[in-house]
This record gives sequence, structure tokens and C-alpha cells, in this order.
Amino acid sequence: MPGSGTDRTQTRLEGGPAIILVAPQLAENIGMCARAMANFGLSELRLVAPRDGWPKKGARSAASGAAYILDGAKLFGSVAEAIADLNLVYATTARDRHQLKPVLTPGAAIDQMASGLAGGSRAGILFGRERNGLTNDEVSLADVAITFQVSPAYASLNLAQAVLLIGYEWFRVSHAATHPLIVPDAGPLAAKATLLSFIGYVETELAACNYFLPVERKEIMARNLRNVLHRMQLTEQDVRTLRGAITTLVQGRRARVPKARPDVAAATPPAQDTPK
Repeated sequence: MPGSGTDRTQTRLEGGPAIILVAPQLAENIGMCARAMANFGLSELRLVAPRDGWPKKGARSAASGAAYILDGAKLFGSVAEAIADLNLVYATTARDRHQLKPVLTPGAAIDQMASGLAGGSRAGILFGRERNGLTNDEVSLADVAITFQVSPAYASLNLAQAVLLIGYEWFRVSHAATHPLIVPDAGPLAAKATLLSFIGYVETELAACNYFLPVERKEIMARNLRNVLHRMQLTEQDVRTLRGAITTLVQGRRARVPKARPDVAAATPPAQDTPK
């Protein structure tokens, strides 16, 4: 049942970043996240491999009037698929992952995100599993990490609380009289599908050159590389330029090997034995 603060005569607010729940465990938590989103005008919910499948009994009652968000939820099999069409991705985390990427508070992250959205970018925020959050590899797919400032004596937030805090910051910025507006001159940021394809290409070529040595450090080295490239916030044109440059380098060695000219080879007399 909708709460006493619900006014159905008001127009629903929509827009903002996509809320991406990664492997959520309980249907009730998904429903409460939808309710938190509706409180602050967020409307796009993406679910990555819910543990118990989807849709699931219990979510709608927990949403308390925000079932329309559940009805529009999109289902994905992996984080990479869920962020493929986005330009900016933020990952919420409760601990220092020691990854080479900016770590911002919710307020600072939303301030930054608002500028990107105003310039035409699409953004999403990753929220991890209830028990153990996001994996390091999942965090490495994001441009920025978001950490919540809470009491170190009790730093645990449930999933809906985390979404609520993000939603509040989004509403604060999106409904302020003015907020930072930065329109990028270099063109739109690359969609994550484009960037992940490029990263895969770079990793493949580096592997062919035996870059990832020793072998036992390959996973860490690849993750560091992904963090560097995500942190650069490359545009579509940047990715095309870098891919072209790297392709030229890859093919360059072959191009520099001199080839025997047929006419010269035919005109060259065979070697003669040296008289003794």
C-alpha cells in the first residue's frame, strides 16, 4: 500500500542514472530499492542475474506503490551487458579496493555525473550483492568508485539504504536552482560496449606479445589496464583513434620486413664456386 506521503495527482519524475543491482538475492530487497528510486525520481532499474530469478514473489509488495519501476526493469546476464550502452559507470563499494580509479562520496559523484548527463552522456550506478558486494573485476568496469561515509563502528548498509542515499543526492542536484553544466567539446563519451570491445582488443594483442608475465599476475595486470582506460573517460573518437594507432603498431613490424622484388631476384646471377 502506498504511504501517506503519496500523491497520485502529481506527475511521476523520471530520468537520471540507471540503478543496476548485481546478483540481488531477495525479492523484497529489489522491491525496496524500487521504492527508494521512486522517492527521488529515478526510474530505470536494471537487474543482473538475480539469484532467485525474475520476476519474484515479494518484490511488488515491498515496492509499496513503485511497482511501475519493477514492471520496467531490464534483465541482464552480466555486468558487461548491463552497462554496454552507458558512457559513465559508477560502482558503489564499502571498502578500499586499491584500484587505480577515483573514489568519491555520493554527493561528489552525483555532482560529477550531472555534468556528464547534461552533456548527453548516459550513466549507471552498480550496487553489489547483499552479502559481499561487487567483485574486484566488476568494480574495474566502472569509471569511478563511490563509497559511503558511515560510522566505522557499524559501516553496514542494506541494499535499499544505499540506493536511497544515492537517490537523495540525485534529487538534490537535479532539482537545484542551478547545477554545474559542462558540455564536452570532444564529443560523447564512448559507450561501454565500444570501450570493452577496445579493451578486449588491446588485451588480446598484449597477450600475443607476452605482456602478461608472469602468468600468475595476468589477472591483476589486466585489471590495472582496464582501470587506466576507464579512468581516461575516452570519447567515441578517442577509441577509434587509439584502435587505429594500435592496429598500425601491430601491423607495422610485418610492413617493415623488406620483400624480395621478383625482377631483382630474376636478374641476380647464381653464386659461382670460388676457384681453388
